[in-house]
Amino acid sequence: MSWKPRTIGLLGLGAALMVGLGYVAFQDDPVPVDLHQLTRGPLEVTINADGVTRIKEIYDVASPITGTALRSPVAVGDPVIAGETVIAVVRPAAPALLDSRTMLQAQASVQEAEAALHVAQTDLARATEERNVARAQFERTQTLIAREVASLTQLEDAVQRLALAQSTVEAAEARIDMAQSTLNRARTMLLVPDAQEEADVSCCVQITAPADGVILSVVETSERPVLTGAPLLRLGDPAELEIVADLLSSDAVRLQPGAPAVVERWGGPLPLSATLTSIAPSAETKVSALGIEEQRLDAVFDITTPAAERTALGDGFAVFLRISEWRKDDVLQVPLSALFKRNGDWAVFAASDGIATEQIIRIGRQSAQFAEVLDGLTAGTQVVTHPNDQLASGGRIVERSDLID
Repeated sequence: MSWKPRTIGLLGLGAALMVGLGYVAFQDDPVPVDLHQLTRGPLEVTINADGVTRIKEIYDVASPITGTALRSPVAVGDPVIAGETVIAVVRPAAPALLDSRTMLQAQASVQEAEAALHVAQTDLARATEERNVARAQFERTQTLIAREVASLTQLEDAVQRLALAQSTVEAAEARIDMAQSTLNRARTMLLVPDAQEEADVSCCVQITAPADGVILSVVETSERPVLTGAPLLRLGDPAELEIVADLLSSDAVRLQPGAPAVVERWGGPLPLSATLTSIAPSAETKVSALGIEEQRLDAVFDITTPAAERTALGDGFAVFLRISEWRKDDVLQVPLSALFKRNGDWAVFAASDGIATEQIIRIGRQSAQFAEVLDGLTAGTQVVTHPNDQLASGGRIVERSDLID
C-alpha cells in the first residue's frame, strides 16, 4: 500500500505533537522563589540590650544629729539650689525624763557644785586680800629704799611675795570658772524637755541642698524622730542622665569604651544618641526568664543628645539600646535568609535566566539581616531568599511576583 504525501505529513505532525506533549507532561514545573539583588552599602553589626536611665550624681541626705526631723519643707519634684534651699530641719533630741533616783542624784550634784563654787569664791577673796597686803608691803619697801633705810634684799623679797600673791589670785579665779562650769553642767541634768525647748528656741539644724537639682524622693513628709545618719531625702539633676544596660559577658567582651549606641523605645518621637563610657570588670550569675543561668554585667552609657531634646526622660526610665560593635560604609551584602550550609561552607542559590545555581561563598561580619560577602558573589547578582527543599542546582525557577502579575 502506498502512502500519499499529505497523509505522511499529517502522521509526522501528529507524531511530533505527541512527542512535544510527552516532553511537557514529564518536565518539572519551575519552582516559585523570591529573589534579592546584591548591592553594596553600609553595614553595621549591633548588640541589642535593654537599659535603665539613672542620674549620674545622686545625693542622699541624712540627719547629722539625733533628734526630731520636722515636717519636710520640700516635696518630690521641687527644684533646689545648692547652699540656698532648705531641704530639711532637725531639732536636737530633748533630754529624757528623770526617775526619782536620778533626780536625787542630779540635785545632789548641783548642791555639790554650788558648794565647790562657794569654796572657790572664798579662796579668791583670801588670795585677793593677801595680794593687797603684799602690794602694800612692796610699796612701803620702795619708799624706804628711796630714803636709804631698807636694803635691796628686802625689796626683792617684797617683789617675790607680790608675784606669788598675784599667781594665787589667778589660780583662785580659774577654780571659780571650773566650779561655775561644773554647776552649769549639773543644772542641765535637771532640765525637763519643755524647759529646754523654751530656753533654746533656735537650736534646730537647717540642712541646705548640697547641689542644684530636684527632689527625687522624701523618706517621710511628717515630723518624726531620727537617729544620726538616718536618711531624709534624695536629690539629683535629671538633666545629667546616663544609661545602665544589662549585657551578656560574651557580648560585652566585643565592645570598647567609646562605642556609639542608638537609644530607642524611650517614649520620644526620635531616637537618642549615647556613648559607652565603662563596662563592669566582673560579671554576676543571673537566671533568665527561661530559667537559664547567664553571666551578665552592667555597661554604662552617656547620653550625648542635648537635654533640651529629651526633657521628658527621667530617672529610672526603661529604654532599648542598639550598640554599634562594627561598621563599614562600603560592603557587598547578602541577606541572611539566602544563606544555607553545604558541607560546612556557606552557600546560596544564584539566579540567572530562570536557572538557580548553587554557589559556595565566604562571608564575614553579620548583622541582624545581612552578612558581609568576602568572596563568591558580585554586586548585581540575584540570589534566592528562603530556599526550600524543592530547589536544586540547575533547576528552573520563576519569581513569585511574576506569578502574581
